[in-house]
Amino acid sequence: MRPERAPKVNGQDPLAGCGPAGAPSPATAPSPATGPEYAIVIPTLGRPSLSAVLSALDQAGEPCPRRIVLADDRRPRDHAPLPVDIPEGLRHLVEIVPGRAAGPAAARNAGWAAAPEPWIVFLDDDVVPGPAWTAWLAGDLAAAGPRTAGVQGQITVPLPTDRRPTDWERNTAGLATSRWITADMAYRRAALEAVGGFDERFPRAYREDADLALRVLAAGWTLAAGVRRTTHPVRPAGRWVSVRVQAGNADDVLMRRVHGRDWWGRAGAPRGRLPRHVAVTAAGAAVLLCAAARRPRDAAVCAGLWLAGTAEFAAARIRPGPRTREEITTMVASSAAIPPVATAHWLAGLARHRGALAVGARR
Repeated sequence: MRPERAPKVNGQDPLAGCGPAGAPSPATAPSPATGPEYAIVIPTLGRPSLSAVLSALDQAGEPCPRRIVLADDRRPRDHAPLPVDIPEGLRHLVEIVPGRAAGPAAARNAGWAAAPEPWIVFLDDDVVPGPAWTAWLAGDLAAAGPRTAGVQGQITVPLPTDRRPTDWERNTAGLATSRWITADMAYRRAALEAVGGFDERFPRAYREDADLALRVLAAGWTLAAGVRRTTHPVRPAGRWVSVRVQAGNADDVLMRRVHGRDWWGRAGAPRGRLPRHVAVTAAGAAVLLCAAARRPRDAAVCAGLWLAGTAEFAAARIRPGPRTREEITTMVASSAAIPPVATAHWLAGLARHRGALAVGARR
């Protein structure tokens, strides 16, 4: 049964916009109470999608946040105003705080430090909160027990319906089943203070949310899944995007140093193909060494192993995709590049994070 339109609260329509003349939202949300006070924190580089986030929030209705903090993570020397269209109904709520171009973990810390509200709701700057998202959020927060540190929103990734998704689209679709991702994640401020917030040693949008969740759980809090819904569109990406994201292998080293060998299972993270990438890279390196040592037979064997490993990887990525000429070309080229790049980032992580400790352990 579809929920009926919520009654007025304190003489106001709880599904009206947050501004003086906000547009009504669809009558699909539960009746929101005045509920816990919350702030929204959005780390951003000023991408065009940020304006779409704010537009969706403006249309989401009440109960409104006490503030919306945009953590500007552009380089400090970039003094140009943040390129964003702020809806009229949200201008009295939006605050912009400067970051240090140190990545989303540091930007989120700057954002929640500027928001004294008891609940901090983190959104990415490329998501679209659903209709009446604020009312559903109020229900999520009201249902949280006293030891519930965070409540995650449900993420939907729209995929094409007229063809098979590409490798990058499938990669993005994995966000829909990821645990505790800050694309839409509400945290109790007390829990953030207890564990020291995000670990700023994570320099990119990768693993910093899983790290925070594991530290919160280790501190005795619980995490819950909410019912509010947020869409995460697949952003445009170039041919080599799958190669660039291999930088996350260095962050996986930090996760293992801080949380132990079993962190994968506790965070619900897929293991990935790093062991195979290392093996294929070793075979490729052996080809060069054997050739330099004038051992052609051994070089041929190693070349066969490298070719077999690369072909298997490319086929595994091509098989579920649209199999267009462009996609096949991209998969073949990037499948040859990914193993050595992934291995290099992993080795760099081993060197960089030697002896790393958890945030709390450093204090």
